[in-house]
Amino acid sequence: MSLNLRPLGDRVIVEPLEGEEQTASGILLPETAKEKPQQGLIVAAGPGRRDDDGKVISMDVKLNDKVLYAKYAGTEIKVSGKKLLILKEADILAIVEG
Repeated sequence: MSLNLRPLGDRVIVEPLEGEEQTASGILLPETAKEKPQQGLIVAAGPGRRDDDGKVISMDVKLNDKVLYAKYAGTEIKVSGKKLLILKEADILAIVEG
């Protein structure tokens, strides 16, 4: 996806990964009944935050990392019909490996 946004500081842009479309028993879930996703893929990342001396502290996450983030964190935006989140690095709880 071509993204015309460049996050600043220690912010990242995450594309949320949608949850299950149906329950284990096969019941289809409407959009309003789905849980808010907490996993996503980083599609853009800023350079990192600056310390008190002005040095850039690089981030622990990078482009294409699959991450777990706080449930109600970030600012939701729409770009080209896709929902994206702008998060601070501190809102990211973990990198999903494997």
